[in-house]
Amino acid sequence: MFVYTKQYGLGAEEEDILVRCVSVLGNLADQLYYPCEHIAWAADAKILHVDAARWWVLSTALWGLSLLLGIVRSLWVVLKLRQQLRSPAAAVTSQRPRSTRGAVEARIQSELMTLLSNLADLANAVHWLPPGFLWAGRFPPWLVGLLGTISSLLSVFQAARASGWADKAAS
Repeated sequence: MFVYTKQYGLGAEEEDILVRCVSVLGNLADQLYYPCEHIAWAADAKILHVDAARWWVLSTALWGLSLLLGIVRSLWVVLKLRQQLRSPAAAVTSQRPRSTRGAVEARIQSELMTLLSNLADLANAVHWLPPGFLWAGRFPPWLVGLLGTISSLLSVFQAARASGWADKAAS
């Protein structure tokens, strides 16, 4: 994960400053999450003699922060892409070929799927926080499973779509 973050850099691939900042903060939350989760696991396994509960709360909070940042990023990107489609230049077909418009619409759809996946995961992340925080601990097991399944299916669909498999199956 660290190599990916280093290759990704400090969001230099992103043109929008908000997307860049949110991406960098999301990468930071992800990088802090992994060691916290490993420490919590090692404490549960009695490998480390630390309070596992604190580390689990910290790792879950970092997971939730990463998801919140992903939600903000996706909402902003969808907003910007919709503005791009509605701009006066988009109204002139000669300036915006169908293939470009289709690519923008596909990216909007992908961002919306990411948004839904992150929302389902965020609902679960809050559920796993200590009782007393929002709806922590109040979901029945079937709802936790349903939200996880929805998130996973959306991610699998996106991966299949990115590989071109979903488009071939639809035609």
